[in-house]
Amino acid sequence: MVVQSIERAFLLLRLLALGPLGVTDLADRAQLPKSTVARLLSALETERAVEQEASSGRYRLGSGLIDIAGTVAPGRNLISAARPYQQELGEALGEIAGLSILDRDEVYYLDQTESQSEVQVRDWTGERLPLHVVSSGLAILAHMPTAEREEYLAGPLEPYTARTMVDPDALRTRFEQIRSIGYVWVYGEFVEDLHSVAAAVLRPDGKPLAALHVHGPAYRFPDPDRAHDFGIAVARAAESLADQLTG
Repeated sequence: MVVQSIERAFLLLRLLALGPLGVTDLADRAQLPKSTVARLLSALETERAVEQEASSGRYRLGSGLIDIAGTVAPGRNLISAARPYQQELGEALGEIAGLSILDRDEVYYLDQTESQSEVQVRDWTGERLPLHVVSSGLAILAHMPTAEREEYLAGPLEPYTARTMVDPDALRTRFEQIRSIGYVWVYGEFVEDLHSVAAAVLRPDGKPLAALHVHGPAYRFPDPDRAHDFGIAVARAAESLADQLTG
């Protein structure tokens, strides 16, 4: 019972990492009884892990919790800090921008902006995917400590499409290119009709803290003549976010 309560509490924290929510919305999304959610929130509030907004009655992550999304400095929220950069990228590149972090050997999608296009792209918020099949995962892998990166490359690397790169030597060469230019494009390596570009948000020691990415349908993204410019834009946004979080 204790383990179950801990698992449920962390589920609520993950949901609140996406933004403030009321008890009813939390119960619906977590698929838990409202009474259970209310009890867990009360306990989390006592520990300052969550706090209730006086105006709306909704709950949000509390000041006593080191940002579970990215383990940044106390009192700062990675999603809140990254949102302006995501929105700016989304508007500049005309597609959806997202934020993700490393979660063991997977990339975990924390947040995603909305597209203004009539043709929408799926919301990947809350999803986990192998690092080697998506741009954000590759950007993170490129900057991981060598031992950790090699441990990942030694494991089974499943191809998701015919374009998925699974050869360790080819990936090592790719990582060198990513570190050199600061960003990475993925063309149909996870889903055939989806393209994306990402850059790592780095700590002062060069290790990856998170990644910013922009993705869109293959038929319209990217404009071939602007792929490099788009990549540079994402890399600069990631660098600016890193400066804000660690400065």
